[in-house]
Amino acid sequence: MKFIYCPICGEKLIDRDSWDEGPVPYCPVDDIMYFDTPKPCIVVAVMKGKEILLLKQNYTFKNSKVLVSGYVTNGESVEDTVHREVKEETGITVGDIKYLGSDYLASKEIIMLTFMARYVEGEIIKSPEVDWAEWGNIDDAMCEMSEDEIGKRVVRKLLKEIGYNGEKAYRCDI
Repeated sequence: MKFIYCPICGEKLIDRDSWDEGPVPYCPVDDIMYFDTPKPCIVVAVMKGKEILLLKQNYTFKNSKVLVSGYVTNGESVEDTVHREVKEETGITVGDIKYLGSDYLASKEIIMLTFMARYVEGEIIKSPEVDWAEWGNIDDAMCEMSEDEIGKRVVRKLLKEIGYNGEKAYRCDI
């Protein structure tokens, strides 16, 4: 998020050199620099044996399945967000959470913190924001996620992490 006005006093911000970051919006009244702040979000590949949890959310993509994702809220660790989002969207419990890296979605100013997690317990009970949720074969995941480039990157990281040595999962990879 880029600030134009100071959120404290309402003064129009000016650019001020911040050394290694270059010009940054600055409030001379409150003597505060406002660095760009991307919104933190998690995306998680949930595994159950050789199956992966895939969702369909029409507000995200019309013709593509996706992984569980959601915004980090104030006072919450990213690991807590993984637990909460998976539970909220699907009703299941996960554990053995592992950080896989990050991606940036410039069009929405979102930093995507990517994870894998293992299924622990529960039956899939989809939330109202989810049109469809089901376990799918890891070999078919990238083919079913045709529009979700970040999701496919997470699946590639997951395949590497689990030591996948087949070729079938990559057949739809461009």
